[in-house]
Amino acid sequence: MRKLIILLFLIPIGLKAQDNPLTIFKSLENYIWIAEGKWGDGSTFKQEINLEFSLNNKIVKVESMGFTNKEQTEFGLRNHGIRQYDEKLKKIRFWEFDIFGNLTEGTVESEGKNLIYKYDYGGTFVTEMWVYKNEKTYDFIVGVYENGEWKQKFLETEFTGRIK
Repeated sequence: MRKLIILLFLIPIGLKAQDNPLTIFKSLENYIWIAEGKWGDGSTFKQEINLEFSLNNKIVKVESMGFTNKEQTEFGLRNHGIRQYDEKLKKIRFWEFDIFGNLTEGTVESEGKNLIYKYDYGGTFVTEMWVYKNEKTYDFIVGVYENGEWKQKFLETEFTGRIK
C-alpha cells in the first residue's frame, strides 16, 4: 500500500516534466555540437555549440564558439543564447546575442526530432533546420523555407556531437 501511495504521488511530477516544451533540446545537452562548412558567398562557417538547461528547466542557455572578427581569423566565444517557452504565445522563443552587438530573436518548433528555428534577419525570413540523422548527427540547413520546401539555401552542413 505504501508503494502505491508513493507511486501515485510521483506520477503527477513525472507527467509535469513531460509537459515541458523545452524537452525538444534534451537530446542535445550532453554533447558539444561541431560543424564546419561554406556559406553561399564562399565564406567559412565554423561553430561549436554547448546547451545547458537552467532555472529549473525553464530556460536553455546556449554558448556558441565561432569567428569573432569579420576577417574570420579569430575563433572564440561568439554568441550567448537563451531558449524559453512563452506561455502567452504557446511557443518556444529564442534570443541570440553576438559579439558584434547584434540580437537575433525568433521561434523554435519541432517536427519529430527535427528542430526548426524561424526569424527575421534584415528583412529576410530565415529558417535554420536541424535535421535528425542519429543521436550524434544532425544535418544543418539555413535558408528560406516556405510551404515545406527550400526556396533558397545559404548554408548546408552537418553538426556532429562530441560527448562533453
